[in-house]
Amino acid sequence: MARHDETVGRYVYLTINDIEYRVYYESSGSGIPLICQHTAGAHGFQWRHLMEDKEITSKYRVIAWDLPFHGKSLPPIGDRHWEKPYNLTRDFFLKFILGFSAALELDRPVFMGCSMGGQVAVDLAAHHPESFRASIGVEASLTSPGYYLDQFYHPRISNEAKPATMFGLCAPSSPEPHVRETVFGYSQGAPMVFKGDLYYYSVEYNAESYADQIDTAKCPLYLLTGEYDFATGPEETKALAARIKGVKFTEMRDNGHFPMSENPQKFREYLLPILKEIAG
Repeated sequence: MARHDETVGRYVYLTINDIEYRVYYESSGSGIPLICQHTAGAHGFQWRHLMEDKEITSKYRVIAWDLPFHGKSLPPIGDRHWEKPYNLTRDFFLKFILGFSAALELDRPVFMGCSMGGQVAVDLAAHHPESFRASIGVEASLTSPGYYLDQFYHPRISNEAKPATMFGLCAPSSPEPHVRETVFGYSQGAPMVFKGDLYYYSVEYNAESYADQIDTAKCPLYLLTGEYDFATGPEETKALAARIKGVKFTEMRDNGHFPMSENPQKFREYLLPILKEIAG
């Protein structure tokens, strides 16, 4: 008899800024919706271990998508996207997440994102607190300048070189099979996507002017950062947390920039108490 994961995948159509996108997503479990955003240049594979964790899926419906241009979410047919540069903007990112939640008729989901997803977790808590039960920012900071670089989209930089950089962002204590899977997943991205995602992460995202205004009574905000992350280190997340009244920050031991994929067993130790608190 065949052995299957509990996770199932399908497509949903979203229209954003008058362009229709065919978006792939996977889901598992039932209960409170928990929507998960992957890192720059990657796709939803990063959350696969979480989606097979029965302790989580017994209380949460875990949903992970591939942003347009990522993974199985192909570029839109109805737009001449090849005639313009790919840059992920804040406007598109927020509209996508809110539009996805509305299309699936999710009732105030919990949002969780890592890296650029961690930054947008802060943006959502700041600008759309009424739409979310809570927001979890993994590897988030006040700002992250300096990463929108030509070297991430250059004909002499291969899809092996970029993932090799991600290898260095993983913790030395993370299990090697998981690290290798994380790096392999990064090698699958279209050449322009990693740099284009970093446009939001490094150019448009900046919480300096509104971090103090985030109301955690409306949308509880949790921050988790791996001790070995040199792109967004614990000190940078502490600087963000210091600006937000009521935020809860935890430094994660034995993890780097991709905790949900590089060391999922360790990550769940930090995540489970948060999910239990949110479930109440």
